[in-house]
Amino acid sequence: MPLFSSKNWDTAKLAQVKALVLDVDGVLTKGEIVYDGEGRESKIFSVRDGLGLRLLMQNGFAVGVVTGRMGPALAARMKNLQIRHVWDNVSNKAAVLPDLVQALGCSPQNMAFVGDDLPDLPLMGLVGLPIAVADAHPQVLAAASIVTAAPGGSGAVREVCEAILSAHGLWEKILNGYRTGK
Repeated sequence: MPLFSSKNWDTAKLAQVKALVLDVDGVLTKGEIVYDGEGRESKIFSVRDGLGLRLLMQNGFAVGVVTGRMGPALAARMKNLQIRHVWDNVSNKAAVLPDLVQALGCSPQNMAFVGDDLPDLPLMGLVGLPIAVADAHPQVLAAASIVTAAPGGSGAVREVCEAILSAHGLWEKILNGYRTGK
């Protein structure tokens, strides 16, 4: 059984998803930034979220990231996950929609976007499936079609990945592959 509770998720909309777009801070991380004494930034990412993203990509789904910040920690994590479609230092996330359509190869109606804070609202309003993490700002929660059970940086992205895979009839096959080692 996937991590998510299917009665809280719109499986019809999830079945239309071909691409997942994510914010970073507050979605892929808990929204905290650590600076060392030299001013170098570090972030903590969930490995469970990472596996969910890998499974999604291995099964033919496109993944992109749109974030207002930039930095070496983000670049390293995206390289590790082999996520090639990254828009960083973006002040107006809605403005990158044409680039998302071209890079991810699908219409906005076939995109899900996971956000957590006010800068995510414009893009949430343009995609087919706006999703908020559990600890998102109240305005983002109100704009979302789906709200994860987990907060950002703590398995919310994994929930979304499993829900998409399940809605497409792929989750049991993936689980069986792990059970049998194939």
